[in-house]
Amino acid sequence: LQFLIVINEQGQFINIEDTREKVGNKLIGKTFLLPRSVGRSGSKSYATTFLLWDHIGYLLGLPTEDEKSIKQHQTWLKALSELPEELTEDVGVKAVLLFYKNNEIAKAIASPMIKECLKTKQCNMTFRLVSDIPVPCRKRVREYVVKNLQAAGTDSDQEGKVEKTGICLVTGEKGIIVRTHSRTPIGKDAKILVGFQKNSGYDSYGKEQGYNAPIIKSTEFAYVTALNTLLKSKAQRMLIGDASTVFWSEKQSSFESDFALFFKEPEKDDPNAGTERVKALFESAKSGSYREDDGNNRFYILGLAPNVARIVVRFWQVGTISEFATRIRQYFNDFVIVKPSKEPEYYSIWRILVNIAVQDNSENIPPNLASDFMRSILNGTPYPTTLLQAVIRRIRSDTENRVKPIRAALIKAYLNRYYRFYPNQNYKEVMMELDANQTSVGYQLGRLFAVLEKIQEEANPGINATIRERFYGSACATPVTVYPNLIRLKNHHLAKLENKGQVVNFERLLGEIMSNLRDFPAHLNLHEQGLFALGYYHQRQKFFSKRSND
Repeated sequence: LQFLIVINEQGQFINIEDTREKVGNKLIGKTFLLPRSVGRSGSKSYATTFLLWDHIGYLLGLPTEDEKSIKQHQTWLKALSELPEELTEDVGVKAVLLFYKNNEIAKAIASPMIKECLKTKQCNMTFRLVSDIPVPCRKRVREYVVKNLQAAGTDSDQEGKVEKTGICLVTGEKGIIVRTHSRTPIGKDAKILVGFQKNSGYDSYGKEQGYNAPIIKSTEFAYVTALNTLLKSKAQRMLIGDASTVFWSEKQSSFESDFALFFKEPEKDDPNAGTERVKALFESAKSGSYREDDGNNRFYILGLAPNVARIVVRFWQVGTISEFATRIRQYFNDFVIVKPSKEPEYYSIWRILVNIAVQDNSENIPPNLASDFMRSILNGTPYPTTLLQAVIRRIRSDTENRVKPIRAALIKAYLNRYYRFYPNQNYKEVMMELDANQTSVGYQLGRLFAVLEKIQEEANPGINATIRERFYGSACATPVTVYPNLIRLKNHHLAKLENKGQVVNFERLLGEIMSNLRDFPAHLNLHEQGLFALGYYHQRQKFFSKRSND
């Protein structure tokens, strides 16, 4: 709730209280345990309100120029007039009724705080007595809600239909079937996880809306409450692409509290937290359990993303802590590569995905790609082909700093996981650093390109643009079109070098690489283009390490 209308026991208006607190760059309303909301959608959504709380359109009929707000307010007043005696006897509820009876609403609408309310998207509010808790949180109201689960909202869109009973798809129990499910806040909106739009082709065998997938009221209440709780928990929620990912273990565990740290970008106030947890993960390989946890403890991971009208399940994974720890350990192992000391020891998923997104912008991360990547990590299966396509595309489109360490690590991880899963390939596993014996033509061509670039740099100190800017894309995709010219250009560059020992070393290195190549192929497939990038990266890193040692 973002705002509370404060009144006294006689229903007289006192003020409007702003509950919001600054979290990051956003103002977030305070969380209260309230009577549950109910699903409402379509042209008659205004006819449904919640018990003693809702948004400003219902409580105050604002903005007045919005016809829908007026209808919502009428629904709210009607719901209040129909409250049972066991609620109206409560001092807080009685004060709310007096507030409207004595037209104290006019004072609330005239309050300076109303401007803030109207500026707030989905401005949820309720009433509070002076020096008391919100009215929906009062003991008598809570007892009423617990006793009458279905009374937690006023679903006026029932159109006089009789409630139906049936067998619950989730529990197998018999009970009253929910027609419309409650909404869950996700992204910037609140949507339903289970829903069938009325009269739009989903009705079958005479069944409408929620009756197509029968779930009883107690089950619906349980899953919505649990999901809402998890989504509000910073400790059990993280964002993977556009997917709000929640996770929990069967019993309390260190793995549950540390899980997000394996994947999230490091916090500024504790930048080493993630690294320490990953090291603990590798230590757990020796003991067979993660930080004294029971390795057989069940662990659950659910990825949800907002869609037009409903919540999309991006991934759903169930396993033991031991199974997930092993797979996540393998994920980090696959990403190990030689790199400069200033690079992070481990990369967050966000950083990996940003480095393959257009313009290195997180908003350009393809939503399905992030979820498919996470699913592969958790299942221990090959990464999606779209991941390799994306990183190759970014490398070819960049003009500077094409093969960054993080991109090289991603290509290595993709290829090694693929070859591990499909071993009948004529490929050798990619090492973390330069492998002169790598049999891949693409890898050796990448090495050759790095050597040719190095010769050009040594021959022209301080050069602004090298063959990398002009020819990398063609060299890795269609080698035959550029390498003959690059080889001829190399002779010109070698002739400019004054250090003859350096010339001999370059000639020896070129001879070693060329001995692994029969000819220059017309084109390289996607995997070979990835190996080209790795050969280029490894050879460049070898040059850098030699320079550091010198």
